[in-house]
Amino acid sequence: MKTLDDCREAIDAIDNEMLELLNKRMKVVERVGEIKNESGGAIYRPEREKAIIQRLEAQSKAASGALNKSAIEAIFLEIFAVSRNLERPEKIAYLGPEGTFTHQAAESRFGAMSDYISVSSIHSVFKTLESKRAKFGVVPIENSKDGIVGETLDLLAKSTVKIVAELYMPIHMSFVTKATRLEDIKKIYSKDKGFGQCREFLSEHDLINIEHIPVESTAKAAILASEDPNSAAICSHIAAKLYNVPTMFENIEDEHDSSTRFVILSDFKNAVSEHDKTSILVKLEDAKEAGSLVHFLKDFDDEKINLSKIESRPSKDKSGFGYWFYIDFYGHIDDSHIQKVLSKHDAEVTWLGSYVKGEDEL
Repeated sequence: MKTLDDCREAIDAIDNEMLELLNKRMKVVERVGEIKNESGGAIYRPEREKAIIQRLEAQSKAASGALNKSAIEAIFLEIFAVSRNLERPEKIAYLGPEGTFTHQAAESRFGAMSDYISVSSIHSVFKTLESKRAKFGVVPIENSKDGIVGETLDLLAKSTVKIVAELYMPIHMSFVTKATRLEDIKKIYSKDKGFGQCREFLSEHDLINIEHIPVESTAKAAILASEDPNSAAICSHIAAKLYNVPTMFENIEDEHDSSTRFVILSDFKNAVSEHDKTSILVKLEDAKEAGSLVHFLKDFDDEKINLSKIESRPSKDKSGFGYWFYIDFYGHIDDSHIQKVLSKHDAEVTWLGSYVKGEDEL
């Protein structure tokens, strides 16, 4: 290939081959959907998707290919999403509005083609799933800076829906505006925490003393900035793109290592894989006795089960002041050594889900 036209012709020919192969793949996917619909099998299988990406990453490395894991994920997660929609179209509820980080997390797993339901609260996501108006729900459960999302844990404690997947997403803020110069900006919209998270940027660009207007979401901030050329918003890049507000600065947050853990909720149990994590809530019957939690955790140590998180939560029981313990550990609830431990504490444990552990844990 000597010229740009030669390169373009080669790319067009490869694109034609890729389209033909993708259509072949989707024919097989349609048959998979028929089989799953007959058997009642789950359409979303995170462990299967993880295994495919790992296999393709290894293949790319062996061939000295240009695509790394992130690039392979970006391409194939969208292919998986299109495939699921062919197998059996499902609705996904998420904490909205459109353009929030939760919306961004949902799209990263379910793709642009899925049928999304934006709801106004985490409680509404659970209600939407429990009433079968959606098959999946996406909610935040933990932030690397602010800690656990208590409302999500409290609802999991009493809901029939379970965690079927988790994902970790870096949280980056953008400064977006229709103004062409900073000095033309008279007000800035964002969620209340957004101003605090970007204080250094605002000070450096002499924006700290102009009017800051807190709104209910960063998506709402982008909407308002789209309507006023003399305003700006601190928001996610997906909100800026969705509401057509040009980005003036990216990654303006003071701390660039902030990330949020999101969980995907549904009504089925995942199959066992080699990379599982399980979440439980524990209410110890003898919680007021000295060493009761230590004795409970010793059973995990005896079976060499690694804990990744333990967090206390007020139980909110009418019986008085007490605590639940939220615990994450590695393994699947159906693993024999885990069953051995949990069977000793059947009345004390609420299972919240077993799922493939996400990448880049907090």
